[in-house]
Amino acid sequence: MLATYAVRVEDSRGRRHPESPHPYRNDFQRDRDRVVHARAFRRLEAKTQVFTRRYSDHFRNRLTHTIEVTQISRTIAAQLGLNGDLVEALALVHDIGHPPFGHAGEKALDAAMREHGFSFDHNLHALRIVEDFELRYAAFRGLNLTFEVREGIIKHSRDYGAAKYPELAEYLLDQRPPLEAQLIDLTDEIGYNTADLDDGYEAHLLTVEQIAGSVSLFDKSYREAKAQYSGAAEKLLLFVESPLSWRTAAIAAMSAAFWHCVRVRVTSPRSMARATIVNRAIKETATKGRIAARRPLGGAGPERIQRSR
Repeated sequence: MLATYAVRVEDSRGRRHPESPHPYRNDFQRDRDRVVHARAFRRLEAKTQVFTRRYSDHFRNRLTHTIEVTQISRTIAAQLGLNGDLVEALALVHDIGHPPFGHAGEKALDAAMREHGFSFDHNLHALRIVEDFELRYAAFRGLNLTFEVREGIIKHSRDYGAAKYPELAEYLLDQRPPLEAQLIDLTDEIGYNTADLDDGYEAHLLTVEQIAGSVSLFDKSYREAKAQYSGAAEKLLLFVESPLSWRTAAIAAMSAAFWHCVRVRVTSPRSMARATIVNRAIKETATKGRIAARRPLGGAGPERIQRSR
């Protein structure tokens, strides 16, 4: 059941090129499927997340990262009563504009383009891909995604001012994006933080001692897991799933902070219970400024979490 603050597909602003309704898929589900079948989505497999496949094919790439972010996004969206179909579409498309070689590749490409008076931004490039570069339909260029997905592509992780980006004026730049889009910024961070730690350990760049010495929450959960599973291999103890595990606690704390920053007014017993749980998580984890809220653009709409990366 969707919460009152969730986006409803029947309220969508629609597509740039009108299409007839599908007999058994709603518009956000169709957007999700169009992204999955796009050439740009398949190309994510060969794009670096952090580690290349030169020494191992077990490291995450941009595609596997996207799949992990999608799973986390749907789980949290379900708990918060957000539109899972829209969240899934946004999670699958959120990195589709990334060039090869991770963020280093993006910086290098931006520097090269600035020598010619241009710049590179992976969110804006993602919009170009779905609006123009993908060629799958005879009636129009691009994927003809709904307004909400296109808006989420450019606004899920940063703000764009209308004065500097007049070509984006249609995307309500004076307003925050829907919570479904804001959630992707959070789940992206959950995904890459845990995956980078795992890949760093697999690459022998990080040791358990180094991680435990830097992250007290990990140190506590690791010692508890080691005591409970004394005969298990070291790697298996890194991600033991339990209410006390560092990964579970971190996800709960970040989800709680998201809920707290949104400041949703809740009235139903189920929503009140959910709010009590996440507020308790906020107090117990004491986020200590790790996630901060910033005021809405134009003074209206829900508050948004400040990206920390």
